[in-house]
Amino acid sequence: MTTQTDSPSAETAERRSWLREHSELGVCALLLALGVLVLTDALTMDVDIAQRGPVGPRTVPIVVGIGLLVIAALLAVDVLRGGRGQAETGEDIDLSEPADWRTVSLLAGVFLGAAGLIEPLGFPAAGALLFWGAAFALGSRRIDRDPLIAAVLSLVTYAVFNNLLGVPLPGGPLMEAL
Repeated sequence: MTTQTDSPSAETAERRSWLREHSELGVCALLLALGVLVLTDALTMDVDIAQRGPVGPRTVPIVVGIGLLVIAALLAVDVLRGGRGQAETGEDIDLSEPADWRTVSLLAGVFLGAAGLIEPLGFPAAGALLFWGAAFALGSRRIDRDPLIAAVLSLVTYAVFNNLLGVPLPGGPLMEAL
């Protein structure tokens, strides 16, 4: 004998319960959408294959897009078969404590500030502020060494990307003076 629910609220509650138990399907949908976006962008990229050789700029995005689609499918199959994500655990994390919103806000401000300052100041100066600000937000208070480490790290990052990898970054007025 089958049982039927007489009230629509019981059916709604049952649907919500199923969605709550299978909430990882949202991650699957996100991975699927991201994979389709990456593949669409890679396949519509305008590339002259004669100039690039057999492995061109489409190769990595296509591999990443296919990988995202495969991971989305495998995760969906696992979730629908009853697999569940493991609850977050950590050796040195007290999960009963609330989030540290001050640190999160400081880091978000530092990232947004660095993004806004890259064009007028250039990457070396904005990167140094980013690295120093992140260290400060995460608790480092060594005024004697943190700015120096941030400046060196920013200049090395600029040199690697700009000179070795060929990714042009804005140098800003500081690099023009040097």
